[in-house]
Amino acid sequence: MSHKHANLMRSIFQDPLPANLHWREIESLLNHLGAEIEPAHGARFRITLNKVEAFLHHPHNSSTCSRSDIKTVREFLAHAGVTLAAYEAQKE
Repeated sequence: MSHKHANLMRSIFQDPLPANLHWREIESLLNHLGAEIEPAHGARFRITLNKVEAFLHHPHNSSTCSRSDIKTVREFLAHAGVTLAAYEAQKE
């Protein structure tokens, strides 16, 4: 497990939400977790992880995700059964 992925997971699940996470980092984390990422219409991506499906938006004018985008990723991961505690336990 990469330290970058572990730090990114901590950032996603911390409060307050960060505003400086890049889409490519989140996409890399999702791939690392085993998610299937498929382009959908426009800037949308269909993400499937542990049989849970969601649509996420790629940031339009920059590569940095907004807090609402990060909140959506956090909620998606939680619905897919990926939590910070479970991730860190699996890492050990």
